[in-house]
Amino acid sequence: MGLVSDGLDRATQRAFTRPIPKSAGAQMRYLVKQLKGTRQVAVLLGVSQRTVERYVKDQIRRPRPDLAVRLADAVRARWQPRVREQARRQAATSTGIIVDTRARFGFTAAPGSTDDARIRHLTLALPPAFAARLFDAQQAGASEQQLREITAEGLGETYFRDSGRRAHGLEVEFTDVEQLDFDL
Repeated sequence: MGLVSDGLDRATQRAFTRPIPKSAGAQMRYLVKQLKGTRQVAVLLGVSQRTVERYVKDQIRRPRPDLAVRLADAVRARWQPRVREQARRQAATSTGIIVDTRARFGFTAAPGSTDDARIRHLTLALPPAFAARLFDAQQAGASEQQLREITAEGLGETYFRDSGRRAHGLEVEFTDVEQLDFDL
């Protein structure tokens, strides 16, 4: 996917109260239970239905590396949906979200000022309104560029404009992202 979308997913996964199943058999059994059948799991993972059945019965124990990644990602995406939703709701209504980024930031300013675009490392809390916008956009299927624009707007409002207390006319540009991480 993208940096912002993956960062939001990692942030919600930190709220999990139990670890995801470790073995391939346990992961397959979880997916079969969630998707209500081996055929749906086979289609999801791109393997045969018989292969899924063999993993469920622990006849195969070690998946090839590409299948192991797809299997773990599929389980992680469906693991503890209520806990994930509760973490999103809490971030969107009361706590906000912490953004840790190293990116090139620039904004329109007077010619010759020292505010030219440059790499900055920022760690700051976005207010709940921006967390809500990010999660809503992600669930609506927003593109990576749209998620970056919301993040840039939040960083601009919180850091560069100090929540509206200074420098009102700034347009923040968020490019060349080297690192981006979110925490709830």
